[in-house]
Amino acid sequence: MTASREIELKLDCDAADLAALADHPLLHSPDAGHVTLHATYYDTDAGDLRAAGLALRVRREAGPDGERVIQTVKAGADGAGLFDRAEWERTIPGPAPDRAALDDTPAGDVLKEVGEPEIAARFSLVIERAWRPVRYGASAIAVTLDRGRIETVRGDLPVCEAELELTEGDPADLFALAQALCETVPLRLGALAKGERGEAVLAGRLDRPSKADRVALDPGTTAGEAFAAVARACLRHLRLNEAVFLENRDPEALHQIRVALRRLRSAFTLFRPVLAADPRAATLRDEIKRVTEPFGRARNLDVFLDETLAPEIERRPEEAGLHDLRALLGAERERAYAAVLAILDGAAWRGLVIDCVAWIEAGPWRGPAGTPEGDRAAEDFAADVLERLRRRIKRRGRHLDRLDAEERHRVRIEAKKLRYGAEFFAGLYAHRRKDRKRHKAFVAALAKLQDHLGALNDIATAHEIGAGLAPPERGAADGFPDPAAALFSAGLVAADVEARTRSLLAAAAQAHEDLLEVCPFWR
Repeated sequence: MTASREIELKLDCDAADLAALADHPLLHSPDAGHVTLHATYYDTDAGDLRAAGLALRVRREAGPDGERVIQTVKAGADGAGLFDRAEWERTIPGPAPDRAALDDTPAGDVLKEVGEPEIAARFSLVIERAWRPVRYGASAIAVTLDRGRIETVRGDLPVCEAELELTEGDPADLFALAQALCETVPLRLGALAKGERGEAVLAGRLDRPSKADRVALDPGTTAGEAFAAVARACLRHLRLNEAVFLENRDPEALHQIRVALRRLRSAFTLFRPVLAADPRAATLRDEIKRVTEPFGRARNLDVFLDETLAPEIERRPEEAGLHDLRALLGAERERAYAAVLAILDGAAWRGLVIDCVAWIEAGPWRGPAGTPEGDRAAEDFAADVLERLRRRIKRRGRHLDRLDAEERHRVRIEAKKLRYGAEFFAGLYAHRRKDRKRHKAFVAALAKLQDHLGALNDIATAHEIGAGLAPPERGAADGFPDPAAALFSAGLVAADVEARTRSLLAAAAQAHEDLLEVCPFWR
């Protein structure tokens, strides 16, 4: 069976937004239709298909022309918004999976390799789908508006999303249509396919923060393809944690949002030779940094309250000023979180995320205006980038224990870039056992240096937070918390954490030396 390509842009919304889209003038079509979908996803008990990046779905479609049952195998996708993946479809006679029809698909190969185990239902979907074909730009786009639910043994999950599927033309037109729709309807870039959502519900991780996934890179990948894969992974990481933070304000989700943003900005920097001919790259990078600047304040307060102040209170619970400091900074954190939520809820932010993925997938850097660097082998490109970063850390980290806080911070930033680069390019060095071992050893040594530099940075941040407290204007008689006591306690905390500086500096200097002794995995 020959695979077809499904290029589909997913946009999350709520029921009111879906109704607005149904009446949107850009989506009017004389050929509009409606269908009810009942779908069930299947896998082995061991999850062999999931492990291979595949999904098996059997879907019953009840429409005006009658009913049919379609069995589909989909290849996984690690991007955000744009789902460009292979799929194998066949009409089958009944509601159960047709094992014979799987023989010409990757699912059939996987099942044979693991001994032809039984496959069983994982979860089901019930979807009311309105669809209409539209023309936009030079492309034909199938627009579907889905509303329904995912049914699992762990509970149901509402589904409300729009899908724009390219049936003919240029993927850039998908994004142009999405951007036009976003001007009047608050849509967010989708990060999970329905099957992925069902699995997340079963695993109990839909509402939990998630760390960055490994970027899948093959040895034959070009530098341009590597950048696109890395950037997609960063946006996916961002959107998964953004959804969690908007739902429950989880501090770890905020932290992972910031990690995703730093990784994305680092990707722009590491791949600068690939993007050099497209000025939009620098514009997007700077805009991401500008818009998300308030996120840093919220995260710094999280770290201070939970990792610096909390242990101090545990050690000296009788110190009333520490409790006043916690209350004072707790109120500051609430204001900082409100600022973050205001950004994430804003149209400018939603539009910026869609602009990013549109540029990644269809920006000028991918066309004739791109640089020759984009066509280089990713492995050669990675070696040059990583070697340059290592040399920079070697030079800037000399006498690390004698550097001032600003100089150490610069070393820390370079170490982060090298760490992200090592993670981004890991897939290129995963095919030989020797390379995997060298990569693991290098990243471990780099992580130690980062940990010590991060602890030193937390100390500097603690000083900044204490120095940033407003001077007392009233006493405890004016109400709780007492600003004077809080200010005094902030000084005590700063003095306590400062006492750790000498040992951390020595540890960081040693970690720097140890890193330089580890054989670089890219050589």
